[in-house]
Amino acid sequence: MKAKHQRLILALAALVALIGAGLLAASALKDEAAYFYAPGDVKTKGVEPGKAIRLGGMVVKGSLKRAPDGVTLYFDVTDGKATVPATFSGIAPDLFKEGSGVVAEGSFDTKGTFIATNLLAKHDERYMPRELEGMSYNEATREMEVDR
Repeated sequence: MKAKHQRLILALAALVALIGAGLLAASALKDEAAYFYAPGDVKTKGVEPGKAIRLGGMVVKGSLKRAPDGVTLYFDVTDGKATVPATFSGIAPDLFKEGSGVVAEGSFDTKGTFIATNLLAKHDERYMPRELEGMSYNEATREMEVDR
């Protein structure tokens, strides 16, 4: 009876330790997770300044401006419901341009401008890297083939 009692206590202690580790991991992830927002969500729900998020939408045509330093970009992001101003300092992806989709990682400042720390340009399904031009994927053979 004593050995059975010890195994039960050991199993309960292991269960409590696992639950505690899970709660600690979830708490740490919550602090580090970047939530995705569209400009309409930002306008209706609001986002606290400094909170890390991902802002997704389209770069408004005519809004992209380059600062004299050559690396700072100013642009607006829209989802058709709302538009928010954004800025980014760094090297933008080649696919980043007006009228294209973008997901930007960063946070809002106290004035309501999104300060992007990373830009992820989106491409459509017709995009083909230069290295693969003239090739196609054959579903039947599951191999790349040269177009003739």
